[in-house]
Parts: sequence; structure tokens; C-alpha cells
Amino acid sequence: MDTQDLHAFVEVAETGSFSAAAERLHLTQPAISKRVASLEARLGRPLFDRVGRRITLTDAGIALLPYARRVAQELEDARRALSKLSTEIGGRLSIGTSHHIGLHRLPPVLKRFTQQYPEVDLDLHFMDSEDACDAVLAGKLELGIVTLPLAPLANLEQRRIWPDPLAVVISPEHELSGLQTVDLPTLAKYPAVLPDADTYTHRIITSALQRHGVAPRVRLATNYLETLKMLVAIGLGWSVLPRSMLDDSIRAIDVDGLALQRELGIVWHQRRTQSAAARALIEDLLASA
Repeated sequence: MDTQDLHAFVEVAETGSFSAAAERLHLTQPAISKRVASLEARLGRPLFDRVGRRITLTDAGIALLPYARRVAQELEDARRALSKLSTEIGGRLSIGTSHHIGLHRLPPVLKRFTQQYPEVDLDLHFMDSEDACDAVLAGKLELGIVTLPLAPLANLEQRRIWPDPLAVVISPEHELSGLQTVDLPTLAKYPAVLPDADTYTHRIITSALQRHGVAPRVRLATNYLETLKMLVAIGLGWSVLPRSMLDDSIRAIDVDGLALQRELGIVWHQRRTQSAAARALIEDLLASA
């Protein structure tokens, strides 16, 4: 049984899409279809039901999936173990990170790392921090450079690299912009635009407000901080953003009794073998913290 066929099957099963699987594996959709068809031919039974654009696992596909996942993970662990033995640092290093960290924190880190280790092929995935942590735990990614979870996750090692102070921000034309400080009940009367409820950043914000007995009136939520900044700038509501994003288009306002900060850092699986490239990047990040 060809391991590449198994990888293709797992990705299609998990994404529910041949095109999405092709994107994740950096292949064409026909190549993915060919690999799945080859696996089905070897097994003598279909693995997916294809009804229009909808793809679902057959009973055979459901039975095969956990075994295919284990094989894929064992092979990845073997690759990392062999990489660890090498005196040269190279090979593929899969990393998940958020768009904000990728834009504002990672460029100098990755520039320095790739100059020092040109034989490393970076496989960089942009996603929500929560999804990156899940992917590391599932063995799909080796490292996550993310907003750190508020509470430790089982089997996930995490290290803080950058403190990220947050600020309540408003448009310069907002009704509250003439005030130096504002109390929380007053702020809560105005609509807010905040990160999605499932994000660590949203939980940091709402838990701090709840401690003061205040719930925000959320007009709109999105995962992208750059989008939130734009929405604040055009006057759709107040938000909470990293202080590093402040410029003339938005302004920070002090809120009585409210001090917010999130922690940005690196995560990896405690029980999985790290490649030499992963260890080198961890050491580089920790040295710069």
C-alpha cells in the first residue's frame, strides 16, 4: 500500500474536499484523485461516496481512517527521528501561525533562521492559533507560533516569546474620543467589534470584562485583527487590539481598572520526536525572548 496514497486519503477525509486536500499537500486535484483511486483499486472497494460536490466516507473509509492516520504519523515521527540524528540541519519544518504573528513578529525570525539554515524547507501554514495548537497535538504540524492558550493543554509544551499588551481602541471620531479615561459600564453601552468567540484573544477580553460584571455589545466578530482595525477606524465600534497596531487611524483609550495582555509564543507536542530543524528554531526563539 503506497504511503502517498494513504496521505491523500487522510487529507481528503479530514478536509471533505479533493481540492482542499490538494492545496494542503501542494499537489494538483487530479493527482489527489489519482492517488485515492489507486488506493481504492488496491483495497477493492470505494472509500468515498461522491454525490455532487459532497464527499462522505463509506463504511470502508471510516474503518480505514484511524489506521491510515497512525501510519502517516508513524512515518512523520520516523522522519523527524532520522532528522534528529543528522549533523546537518535541513529537511521540512511544518509550522502553523496566525496572520497577525506572521505579519508582525515572524519576518525577522524567519529571515534569520533561513539565512542560518538554508537547507531547511519551511512549510508555513496560516491559521487561527487554536487550530494551530490542535494541528500540533494531532501531529499534522511540528510547531505552532501562536497566541498561547489561557490554560495548559494536555501534551502541549508551550513557551512565551513575546508579551503582547492590548489596548481598548476607538476611532478618532468616536463619541468617547475626547475623554482621557472611561469606565467599563460606559464603554459597554457602545457597540464593539471583537475577535471571534472561539479565539484565545476573545476569551482574554471577555473574561476580564466579566470580572467587572460587564458584557460587551458585539456588533461584529472576525478572526482577523487587521480587519478589526479597519472596522474601528471607520467607526463601527470599539475593539481590543495589540498596542503594536496603534497608528493615526485609531486611538487607545484608558479604561478604569482594565489592563489586558496576551502571550505569544511557541508550542510543540511533548511526546513526539522533534526534528533538528524544529529544535534549532525553538532555541533561536527562546534565545531572543
